[in-house]
Amino acid sequence: MLYKFKSKSTGDLIMLQPNGRRVLDIIGKDTRPGAGDKGIILPEQMPAAIAALEAAVAKEEAEQKAALTQALARMEPAPRFEAISLRQRALPFIEMLRRCERAGHEIVWGV
Repeated sequence: MLYKFKSKSTGDLIMLQPNGRRVLDIIGKDTRPGAGDKGIILPEQMPAAIAALEAAVAKEEAEQKAALTQALARMEPAPRFEAISLRQRALPFIEMLRRCERAGHEIVWGV
């Protein structure tokens, strides 16, 4: 399954299900089977969504840095992380949120 995020002020943004679900979980949207198939983010919800995504990105980067530091201190091989970070996956969505907030348009999916 794909998540296709739509808005009047941006082009469509398409994410694979695991990535879209992760982003929606971070911003507090229900992603249970059936419940997360459709949804809307209103302009007034967008600042909180942006803040939540930015905090999740910062947390992931801090955790990765700490894991790398610990491995180096123990003289162990560096840990492997996902090839594509949350920052890379979330940035287009964050930009979409910012543009939609400025324009006053909602973002919808599954409709």
